[in-house]
Amino acid sequence: MKNMEKELLCPVCQEMYKQPLVLPCTHNVCQACAREVLGQQGYMGHGGDPSSEPTSPASTPSTRSPRLSRRTLPKPDRLDRLLKSGFGTYPGRKRGALHPQVVMFPCPACQGDVELGERGLAGLFRNLTLERVVERYRQSVSVGGAILCQLCKPPPLEATKGCTECRATFCNECFKLFHPWGTQKAQHEPTLPTLSFRPKGLMCPDHKEEVTHYCKTCQRLVCQLCRVRRTHGGHKITPVLSAYQALKDKLTKSVTYILGNQDTVQTQICELEEAARHTEVSGQQAKEEVSQLVRGLGAVLEEKRVSLLQAIEECQQERLARLSAQIQEHRSLLDGSGLVGYAQEVLKETDQPCFVQAAKQLCNRISRAAEALQTFRPAASSSFRHCQLDVGREMKLLTELNFLQVPEAPVIDTQRTFAYDQIFLCWRLPPHSPPAWHYTVEFRRTDAPAQPGPARWQRREEVRGTSALLENPDTGSVYVLRVRGCNKAGYGEYSEDVHLHTPPAAVLHFFLDGRWGTSRERLAISKDQRAVRSVPGLPLLLAAERLLTGCHLSVDVVLGDVAVTQGRSYWACAVDPASYLVKVGVGLESKLQESFQGAPDVISPRYDPDSGHDSGAEDATVEASPPFAFLTIGMGKILLGSGASSNAGLTGRDGPAASCTVPLPPRLGICLDYERGRVSFLDAVSFRGLLECPLDCSGPVCPAFCFIGGGAVQLQEPVGTKPERKVTIGGFAKLD
Repeated sequence: MKNMEKELLCPVCQEMYKQPLVLPCTHNVCQACAREVLGQQGYMGHGGDPSSEPTSPASTPSTRSPRLSRRTLPKPDRLDRLLKSGFGTYPGRKRGALHPQVVMFPCPACQGDVELGERGLAGLFRNLTLERVVERYRQSVSVGGAILCQLCKPPPLEATKGCTECRATFCNECFKLFHPWGTQKAQHEPTLPTLSFRPKGLMCPDHKEEVTHYCKTCQRLVCQLCRVRRTHGGHKITPVLSAYQALKDKLTKSVTYILGNQDTVQTQICELEEAARHTEVSGQQAKEEVSQLVRGLGAVLEEKRVSLLQAIEECQQERLARLSAQIQEHRSLLDGSGLVGYAQEVLKETDQPCFVQAAKQLCNRISRAAEALQTFRPAASSSFRHCQLDVGREMKLLTELNFLQVPEAPVIDTQRTFAYDQIFLCWRLPPHSPPAWHYTVEFRRTDAPAQPGPARWQRREEVRGTSALLENPDTGSVYVLRVRGCNKAGYGEYSEDVHLHTPPAAVLHFFLDGRWGTSRERLAISKDQRAVRSVPGLPLLLAAERLLTGCHLSVDVVLGDVAVTQGRSYWACAVDPASYLVKVGVGLESKLQESFQGAPDVISPRYDPDSGHDSGAEDATVEASPPFAFLTIGMGKILLGSGASSNAGLTGRDGPAASCTVPLPPRLGICLDYERGRVSFLDAVSFRGLLECPLDCSGPVCPAFCFIGGGAVQLQEPVGTKPERKVTIGGFAKLD
């Protein structure tokens, strides 16, 4: 039991527990300390059941705990406020007229306010187990020595008996004195002296009956009366024996585990001690670095101060020199001195030639002096306003000077992040996040075979910019990705995980080939040969007028420039939602050329351009696989016909569902399994199956796109060939 005293100290008085009460937050506090705290908070009449107070002579003020003498009563004005707010009764107020106020107890252990209910401390259980532990600890370490009589006059004698009814310890003489013969107290049975008098069993604070059950919902012991009350209606209530056995098994298992891993505990203690020593060294180093930086700032400021003062001194000396020269010039204009005095003497000259010779130069000087006197202006300004400093911005920077913060968790841009032939991941930092010098991208497969230990992430360090490419992902897999930023302060938090589905097969790269087919003049293929638009033009407008008189409309077809002869292939495209009628699919190259190279016009836009299988065609009656497989799209919808086998949600118990339409996804995916002779149409965003069709794969198969009326198709560009766009922010170049 050594080194256990810390667990047995009350958080209020820092002494060993005496009659501890269990708070709803599971912390303990002495009953006397709890009453003292409630008294300081201004709660009156909520200190518990008055009958729980000692009624023996030992409960007199002179023999109570010295902590009770330190209790500070609330001020009269606060008592008045408490009475007016609903505490107690006062004249004119009926008991129970207002809602009783709930008592809040400030727990000293968890530093939070704990709700005690309406009854206050009277509704709390006494921790008898903790009392027994404290008593055993006192006996093991001989804390306090002998137990003294609580009724003796000083100096008290050693106690020899105790009384559970009186809740006090006595010497022989005091026991006889307070248990006189012939009275009811004489029937009290003496016990061994003790410092803590406990009841024989744990009693319900509400009904004063022994607790027999445990409410799992409220996590509280209850008696038979509590069990049938409405308060615990519908709660999970078990016998105390079941709760006792479950908690004891759980505690025993935890203690056994800890005792069986003492080496691990000691190792972790050594690691913590090493971390503490490293913290001291690192903290001292950080202090020195900050002091050095601040001293550097002070040195720069001092150097700047000296240079600014030197500039002011030079300006001051220059102005003083100019003003001194101007003062001397003006003093020479005084009567009898300087230039004026010399001119006065020259005027006394009577020799005309000599006067003219001397006065010629003097006259110019006197004229300039007279002119300067008329337009007097100091040679230099006495103001130094141009030497004022604006340090508002610098003061703001110094005021906001603080330690560098790690970057916040990045936000992954789900609109630009996708998986195709490679995985393209794009993210951004929150608006007010500290900057990041570089990023770390982590990813892993969620459907990989389970391995012992925590999930292992693959990591890509020091990623510059706000995007990354993950090359060669496994097909038909689900990847989870996350990213975090890093700067001089360290690594920030991870972003939220994003899950991406990779295509079910290897991506097929191809371009559009419009060199053959009907009505090639109405097909506009982009320069990169990855997009095509069908423009009906004036012929279709003129044909609409004669539609009922036998006018025919044509089908515009464009094929891919590659053909598949083996394996599984996948590609994706985006169809313009405003397209009138577009068919996306695959077919035998020979059959496509035979059907569309110079084929006659058809009579209606509803005409199916293939003679094989179509998502809107009628039920097939021939077992042979069709040479074509198309998905019909029009006006932002996909037509799923009854003649094709679709995935769950589109078929019923008795067979395929009737023809229906589904919304057009942003991108469509086509997966061709050449060996099996099957074509699957998918939502390329969620990889949800839309349609699966058979296909005759007796020869080369190539992608095909058919248009009736206006429409547009854009092939998805491979991620690996996507050029990286450079963006310059704050003087640093990064890749977007």
